[in-house]
Amino acid sequence: MEFLSERVSMQRNGAHTSIVISPRLSAGKRTLLVTWTTAWTLCGAYILFELFGMPSGDQRSFTLAFMAFWTYFEIRLLRVVAWRLKGFELVRVKDGVITIKNSIVGYGRAHDFFIENIQGLGPLEIDPTSWKWQLNDSFWVIGGDRLGFEHLGKQVDFGKDLSEAEMTAVLRALKDALKRARRDTKVQ
Repeated sequence: MEFLSERVSMQRNGAHTSIVISPRLSAGKRTLLVTWTTAWTLCGAYILFELFGMPSGDQRSFTLAFMAFWTYFEIRLLRVVAWRLKGFELVRVKDGVITIKNSIVGYGRAHDFFIENIQGLGPLEIDPTSWKWQLNDSFWVIGGDRLGFEHLGKQVDFGKDLSEAEMTAVLRALKDALKRARRDTKVQ
């Protein structure tokens, strides 16, 4: 096992290369995220408790609509907390296929891409001053993809929250792994 940074590790076994990217936060940001989630959950639980004693009418209808929005954001927030505390991103090159998986406690859908169809592996073009990037790069969302490639005309993004140094190291390792995998598939 080779560590490219404290969040990124790589393992090479012959033609098989695996890169694991951890989305871990600093202790302060982790505490802030968990505190915010706890407060959001307790506020929603209190409103739900009050909803049961509320007579039918406009106030009850408004509260039900509010609870629908609250539930949507509660689910998104719990998913972010699970991602930041127990998740990781796996990029694996094996047998002519690159697999990308966002995993939370081992669960997640793996996406396979044949390396013959991959073009333009590199950093994503981003505008760090844009509002969209500022939100996507925040620690309270799952996002911030920094690398990508084109596969059969479709853009595939990965490499969440990588710094410039981590991005360079991962890109170098992936290009080397893809070169070896393409060479091995031509030999066979």
